[in-house]
Parts: sequence; C-alpha cells; structure tokens
Amino acid sequence: SRAGMVLSVLVILLLSMLYEAVKMGKAVLLRRALLALPRSLSRESLAEPEEGGTGPAQGSCIFFPIFFHRWFRYHVSQTLFHVVQVVLGYMVMLAVMSYNAWIFLGAIAGSTLGYFV
Repeated sequence: SRAGMVLSVLVILLLSMLYEAVKMGKAVLLRRALLALPRSLSRESLAEPEEGGTGPAQGSCIFFPIFFHRWFRYHVSQTLFHVVQVVLGYMVMLAVMSYNAWIFLGAIAGSTLGYFV
C-alpha cells in the first residue's frame, strides 16, 4: 500500500541517518581515545620503582593501570560502536537490495541528511 511504502522509506531514511551518526560518534570516540594516550611511553616511566629509589619513576606504577583502564574503556566503546555500525549498514544494504527505487532514494536521502546533521 501507499502508506506502507511511505513508512518503509521513512524507516530506511532514519536508519541511514543513524548509521551516519554512529559513524561520526565512532570518530569522536577515536579522537578522545587518542587524546587520552600519554605523550610518551618510555620503559622507565612504566617500570615499577626500585625499593628506596627516589626518581621520576617513583609512584609511576599507579599511572599504567589508570592508563590501561581508560584505554580499555575507550576500546570497548569503539567496539560496540563498530558492531552497531556494521549491523545498521547491512540492514540498509539489504533494504536497498530490494531494488525499489523509493527505498534507494530514502537511503541516499538519509545518508545525506545524516552526514549534514
């Protein structure tokens, strides 16, 4: 029916917009993860301090677990974003593979609007 087709095109349009939003969110998360990395990782700054030692490495054993925890949290978030992006991409691709011109135009319009927003 006509209403079903309009609804289908609207759903594909929204899925395409969501795909673009997830893609952008993944890029923002990658930038944050890179900014969270320390400027330099030397073996000395990550090594356990020697007993009685008073050097720049003193107390740096706390740094590595905090750094690793932050990196791991970003990595898990990026993985989840990637899974959502792949699922949405395949859903839009399957809809386009119905060879319906209106569905195809809905996917193109959604991708355009999603990128613009």
